[in-house]
Amino acid sequence: FTHLHVHTQYSLLDGAARLGDMFKACNEMGMSHIAMTDHGNLHGAYDFFHQAKKADVTPIIGIEAYVAPESRRNKRKVQWGQPHQKRDDVSGSGGYTHKTIWAADKTGLHNLFRLSSDAYAEGWLTKWPRMDRETIAKWSEGLIASTGCPSGELQTRLRLGQFDEAMQAASDYQDIFGKDRYFLELMDHGIEIERRVRDGLLEVGKKLGIPPLVTNDSHYTYANEATAHDALLCIQTGKNLSDPDRFRFDGTGYYLKSTDEMYAVDSSDAWQEGCANTLLVAQQIDTEGWFQERNLMPKFDIPEGFTEVTWFRE
Repeated sequence: FTHLHVHTQYSLLDGAARLGDMFKACNEMGMSHIAMTDHGNLHGAYDFFHQAKKADVTPIIGIEAYVAPESRRNKRKVQWGQPHQKRDDVSGSGGYTHKTIWAADKTGLHNLFRLSSDAYAEGWLTKWPRMDRETIAKWSEGLIASTGCPSGELQTRLRLGQFDEAMQAASDYQDIFGKDRYFLELMDHGIEIERRVRDGLLEVGKKLGIPPLVTNDSHYTYANEATAHDALLCIQTGKNLSDPDRFRFDGTGYYLKSTDEMYAVDSSDAWQEGCANTLLVAQQIDTEGWFQERNLMPKFDIPEGFTEVTWFRE
């Protein structure tokens, strides 16, 4: 099993997983690869890459992307359902859906940086740097993607009873990324919003030939860090742990589980296949040329009798 949905310390005030702890856990559990998929940013990519290499773990650089429900340039919030379906509609009160995207190779890493930069430059809304289907299609080479967490486009469509729209979105993204690089993301932390749409997701996958992919929405490294993570969320929202109405995660298990723990979550064929399929993603990762050290200083022709310093002064 390979963890492919991981929020590190670079998911600011949300992820509590320190990089060193993550790689230590990987070595303890015998995991050769691990991903980072921070919220809407790649701030930690360089640090993550080099620490992973030192720990002899293959880094998978990704992002939990914010995707605009329409154009990234559209600054109004959008609802896909009826007023009474507001609770199940587009996240952020109509601002975004989620998608998990990973770089498979050097080209993919560059394209992931392009997507992230464009999301900040053109797609910003409230506090979310948003990409859209146009930019994802433009810079899809070298990328692997999934349907994302329960806030993904397909899951949102399914909750709203819009199966045809979910099918169309899945088909579009399958065309964008390719059949071997697009997956149905399954999670299970014991909460209703995850299980509600699983049958629908699997039905879409059956019709289109999209394989399942199991992830754990990891926000900290070890199980005993749940309370510390809860305190971090309080700092984010300006609340106290004693506040019964504060924002908190529903369900349990948001840590780096072992391979046995992940397979034991659900005995269904789809879940077992989805766990095994994490290795299909890991096997596609080629980190050759990532963050390659090069001398990028400009070179100038220096006339005879001058040094760089004296010629600069001249």
